[in-house]
Amino acid sequence: MRLLFLFLSIVGVFASFPGHSQQGVEGLPLWDLSRAARPRGDWLLGEVDARAGAYRSQDGRDIILCNGLVKRVFRIRPNVACTDLTNLVNGQQLLRSVSAEARLTIDGREFRIGGLQGVRERAYLLPGWLDGLTASEGDFRLTGVRVGRIADVQRPSRAEMLGWTAPGTDRAWIGYYGGIRRPSGITLSFDYGCPAAEAKGLLVTVHYELHDGIPLMVKWMEVRNPGGADVVIGKPVHEVLALVEEESAVVGSPEQMKKQHGIYVETNYAFNNAMRYDISDQTTHWRIDSLYTSQVNYNYQTPCILEVYPEKVVSVRLRPGESFVSARTCELLMDGYDRERRGLAIRKMYRCIAPWVTENPVFMHLVSRSDEEVRRAVDQCVATGYEAVILSFGSHLNMEDTTRANLDRWKALAGYAHARKILIGGYSLFSSRRISDEDDVIDPITGKPDAAAFFGHAPCMGSRWGLAYLGKLRDFFIHTGFDLFENDGPYPGDVCASRTHPGHEGLGDSQWRQMELQKGLYRWMLARGIYINAPDWYFLDGTNKIAIGYRETNFSLSREQQRILNRQNIYDGTWEKTPSMGWGFVPLVRYQGGGPEAVLEPLSEHLEDYRELMVQYYGAGVQACYRGPRIFDTEATRSMVSGTLAWYRKYRGILNADIIHLRRADGRDWDGILHVDPSRPTCGLMMLYNPLDSTISRVVRVPAYYTGLKDTAWVSEGEGPIRPKRLDREYTFELQVRIPARSHAWYRISGGAEGRRSVASGLGR
Repeated sequence: MRLLFLFLSIVGVFASFPGHSQQGVEGLPLWDLSRAARPRGDWLLGEVDARAGAYRSQDGRDIILCNGLVKRVFRIRPNVACTDLTNLVNGQQLLRSVSAEARLTIDGREFRIGGLQGVRERAYLLPGWLDGLTASEGDFRLTGVRVGRIADVQRPSRAEMLGWTAPGTDRAWIGYYGGIRRPSGITLSFDYGCPAAEAKGLLVTVHYELHDGIPLMVKWMEVRNPGGADVVIGKPVHEVLALVEEESAVVGSPEQMKKQHGIYVETNYAFNNAMRYDISDQTTHWRIDSLYTSQVNYNYQTPCILEVYPEKVVSVRLRPGESFVSARTCELLMDGYDRERRGLAIRKMYRCIAPWVTENPVFMHLVSRSDEEVRRAVDQCVATGYEAVILSFGSHLNMEDTTRANLDRWKALAGYAHARKILIGGYSLFSSRRISDEDDVIDPITGKPDAAAFFGHAPCMGSRWGLAYLGKLRDFFIHTGFDLFENDGPYPGDVCASRTHPGHEGLGDSQWRQMELQKGLYRWMLARGIYINAPDWYFLDGTNKIAIGYRETNFSLSREQQRILNRQNIYDGTWEKTPSMGWGFVPLVRYQGGGPEAVLEPLSEHLEDYRELMVQYYGAGVQACYRGPRIFDTEATRSMVSGTLAWYRKYRGILNADIIHLRRADGRDWDGILHVDPSRPTCGLMMLYNPLDSTISRVVRVPAYYTGLKDTAWVSEGEGPIRPKRLDREYTFELQVRIPARSHAWYRISGGAEGRRSVASGLGR
């Protein structure tokens, strides 16, 4: 048991990656008001040299974090309180009053971490009031300040580990950062202590990161127990912001008025299998402020306090020498209400703080019954340009079998794949299965393993079976050298009332402990370069891809229906996810139902549907699970598959880039998307589709703003002749297009040096 908690503590500390090197606050440069000027240019186009820095005020009472896009000011005497949070892009002040920097319950008593007292008007904050604010004797008080730079995160790709490519080369999908800059910026850490006996001698540190090139700040809290006795902590609130309400109502409930647009909040504590963060989020809480007596709502019900904490983490025991590291909150300031621009900002956030999401290997989902079928699939990958094989559900792979014979068998197959420079991985199911009364989740109401879990019956990850399951997976990957992991039904947030499971103490810490175990597995795999598909929101802890969002029974419908439905899924699933963050599905063989009209086998008899399904996925930069026993059956099929992949690889950089949504598929007219990347010579690639039975000609207005072009776009249909198109004052141009019946057309967009907007630096890329 002691070893388990030590392991959990180590895993929890690793949650603070990317790491940071720190030094004292002495010598910080003085704050210069010119740094708060509105930036010239668009940070989303990389036009702003937005380097983060930490500064001190003239009187030494304030520390200012600023990167030219966002400014955050902390008063540090007589205690710490955030007094300013400004979006410099649009000049919006988000803060209306001061709050504690964090809160924590210790053995049942709540303590504030930082904070200043004495504010009487909470609708706004006058600078002249700050000197009159006081610190409460019962709060955790500031004991130290540390400032440093975010340390570069180095983790080689799996291909580099196998010796297939050298660092610094053009690595396409296998490059760890995918052409995106490494995380960089400034770190600020406030250390706190409390002399009250009830605080049990705990030490608290609140960390902040301000990143270069993006209006993004990350915050989290660390609690250490240096004493000689156990301490039980709960409700770790690591962010409290009294934010300006952007709308008001004289009457109305908090739910009716909960509209906050100036800030986007995301943490690495999310689960729900929704394939969307906002539904998966478990930590963001909008509270009312009853002390805000000048608000227009008669019942003081305006939701204008942001608090971030996991609600079901109420009782976590810290033994002497152990630490607790909270979830990490990403706070991204938004400068408008346009859905596309907000999505672009969120996608850029992922590329900044979780650059592994840019990896995007071409893989097949193999349904195998024998080792020979695995070797044949590897050979077909080599013949067509596929890069990886994932042993799908229903295959003869069992990662939980850690007998020497099974491990050696799959090690040999991995060696065969690696010798041919093909990655190999497999599927494992966790949650939606029943193990035993002793190992399943215990219902807190009945005290029995009832069907009360997210998936009905499910094992507890903190049970003996769950801990053994994690150990078996590690052993399998260490011994076999597998490269990819597809985890179906990862831990979905189930609470467990068992008091005999070794991985948690009881109901109050069961969610946190299980969450740390699941994330610990993903962090371990991330460090080993293992690519992870997982149908839940663990991106900030190491996963690479999630389902783009679909209804499984739709893959039993006709191929014609699937083509349109898939394009709808792609369109809908890429507003806040990059193309590389989602996967789709193509049933080469029967999936859950349907007849011959639903599948592609025999492949050679359905080449048109096969090609169009590949084009719409690869044309969106979205990988699909091509599930079946083979990739091709005839030479004609092999030629089509390899030709389509050769096209994708040629334009891979722009096809994996951000998507601008043009028109959603509705079966009535054309639909399409536009890829944009202002840092590339081919800065735009437009994919258009025609679901009709006849060729259509249309004039399409192309929004070219996010290509970075200024005056002229050079456009070609496919690889045909290049024609200049003048951009209007909204950075759009009209294009006459022709799309064949039940097929597609694609257009390249580029610009000469004279037509491209100037890029101040690579920081925004």
